[in-house]
Amino acid sequence: MYYLSQLSPTDAVDPKSRHKGKLNTESLLKSRDVNWTSLRPVYIYGPLNYNPVEEWFFHRLKAGRPIPIPNSGMQITQLGHVKDLAKAFLVVLGNEKASKQVFNISGEKYVTFDGLARACAKAGGFPEPELVHYNPKEFDFGKKKAFPFRDQHFFASVDKAKHVVGLTPEFGLVEGLTDSYNLDFGRGTFRKEADFSTDDLILGKKLVLQA
Repeated sequence: MYYLSQLSPTDAVDPKSRHKGKLNTESLLKSRDVNWTSLRPVYIYGPLNYNPVEEWFFHRLKAGRPIPIPNSGMQITQLGHVKDLAKAFLVVLGNEKASKQVFNISGEKYVTFDGLARACAKAGGFPEPELVHYNPKEFDFGKKKAFPFRDQHFFASVDKAKHVVGLTPEFGLVEGLTDSYNLDFGRGTFRKEADFSTDDLILGKKLVLQA
């Protein structure tokens, strides 16, 4: 089961979350005499992932464009490689230690938005990117998503998965992003075509303010 998690699997959760159905499912399973395990990934990345957030950065890096990042760029987030997530499913299957347990699944380290942009550049062999910070409240992007992450801190502890079922992530962030680039975007495959329309709104306003 997928559920976007909080810092620890035992911390309080938000009952108003758009993922409350998954939380309700966990509660239902706990109330029944069945065997279950819940995996809660944070952001997933890697080759052939259904929604590779790193692709957003790769499109801009390949085009040689500045990378617009909301607010300070110091927001802390966390990514887990899709292969490590697949490994987690294999590790918990038939594992008595995983019975009726909840595990956060992700990479071990956290990263800022600015740091992620630079890590994507390093992974793809691109020059240091130009980062442009902006206030999202100053723009009307309509239904378009100007940035692939929530504009907030969003990370979780994976210590329980490491200690209980021995699940240690195989990929560090740059290594994982390099794997993603080499096996997916770098080969010319991607889930979404490049769309720089929201970037142009942000960059256009920046040029006007500088004039």
